[in-house]
Amino acid sequence: MIGFYDYTVLLTYTSLISATLGILICMDGQGHPFIGVFFLMLSGLCDAFDGKVARTKKNRTIQEQRYGIQIDSLADLVAFGVLPACIGNSMLRVLPSIPEVKRTYITRMTGWPFVSLFYTIMVIYVLAALVRLAYFNVEEEMRNEKHEGVRKYYTGLPVTSASLIFPILLSFQYITPFDITYLYFVAMLIVSCLFIMPIPVRKPGTRSILVMIAIGSIDFVTMLWLYIMKLR
Repeated sequence: MIGFYDYTVLLTYTSLISATLGILICMDGQGHPFIGVFFLMLSGLCDAFDGKVARTKKNRTIQEQRYGIQIDSLADLVAFGVLPACIGNSMLRVLPSIPEVKRTYITRMTGWPFVSLFYTIMVIYVLAALVRLAYFNVEEEMRNEKHEGVRKYYTGLPVTSASLIFPILLSFQYITPFDITYLYFVAMLIVSCLFIMPIPVRKPGTRSILVMIAIGSIDFVTMLWLYIMKLR
């Protein structure tokens, strides 16, 4: 059987499984975008530690290392590229049907020109994520050939930032009566540009990662509690 199945790749596989479940739920006729966000955050949690777990195995072969890099990028494209787009699509279908959500002038525009605009943004976002990940792989391969040591900066915003940006944005829907769908797509377009802009982004250290996990955990618990309260 081809592939590797030791503990170094389990978190990456878990991230992909989580993202796939989120996509399937969002694309279901009654799929709620906020449930998809929970799976997005779970994928982000797995991604925060998969590299550190993989590096604990000291006797990894070159094939295992390269395999790990490839599946990490492929999983990231699904989790932080495709899943956020599916969440946006779910928002277009689900939020207008919720009585307590007041629709703004922009979100009342449901004609094909506006729907086409939203779909175009989703396509641009996924494409930008793909370009960002492919460029990172090429850059990382060239850096490893030169034996330049541990990376300190990324070029462009890492796609994994989606696991923090979009959940925080969607959490505002619980504290405002107005439909924030259009804000989600504006944010998606801005993040798309940041993915492919040649700007240096400092690689987060362990402390920064723990802070982001803490923020994500607080957001997760808050959204879950508010979601349960709305069901009552």
